[in-house]
Amino acid sequence: MSFREVADGVFVRRHQSLDLNCGLVVGDGACLVVDTRSDLGEAADLAAAVRRVTAHPWTVVNTHAHYDHCFGNAAFRPAPIWGTRGCAQAVGTTGEAQRAARVGELLAAGDPEAADRVRRAPLDPPDALVDEVAVLDVGGREVVLRFLGRGHTGHDLVVEVETAGDGNVVFAGDLVEEGAPPAFEDAFPADWPATLGRLHALARGPVVPGHGAVVDAAFVGAQRADLLAVLAAVRAGRLAEGPYDEATMTLAARRAGVAG
Repeated sequence: MSFREVADGVFVRRHQSLDLNCGLVVGDGACLVVDTRSDLGEAADLAAAVRRVTAHPWTVVNTHAHYDHCFGNAAFRPAPIWGTRGCAQAVGTTGEAQRAARVGELLAAGDPEAADRVRRAPLDPPDALVDEVAVLDVGGREVVLRFLGRGHTGHDLVVEVETAGDGNVVFAGDLVEEGAPPAFEDAFPADWPATLGRLHALARGPVVPGHGAVVDAAFVGAQRADLLAVLAAVRAGRLAEGPYDEATMTLAARRAGVAG
């Protein structure tokens, strides 16, 4: 499995496990890795794939604190790891519960080796913290980290990479998801559509979702409409307050709850 270049020096690696996307931005003498997978074994595989593209020293960004995006952090140390302040806090407060849930899923699926890797993954939160905006120089390339508001979690971080001309690539984390409904378990449905609206206004090129195929601004706009339908259903009393599982989201995103 290799990285795919979606713009000059900007790469995406789409993994079979969880259909997860990780990103790579390559500058002059430096690179940036976006998200680190679920355990040290998966992270080592990701690191080896990065090294097949570039030997430059890396910095890391976590888009949010869910296990599949950050439990591999320790494999990339001693590099700095960027994330929102809320992301760092959430790793500490929810990490063990996430670990237990994922281990249970893997054991139920008959994969004790993967379960053991997750069980042994260190909880290593981001240490370079973002409140609203941070601008990184990745080997002469400007990369902007933005907290646009609550959505999939209370601490989602968006990674914007400027490209040639007036374009950009946006790594959206799980604010955007392709191929499966967005996950609502610890989401903020009243805030998520507005946050996606800000992301939509920002996008001027490929948008990399946390899971699934690379999309564009039009897809972000369509997903925002689906989330507005969920919010309308909640406010009309047709859908109970969350947390929501993916089956609930699937129904609501098809507007069945709003259409009655």
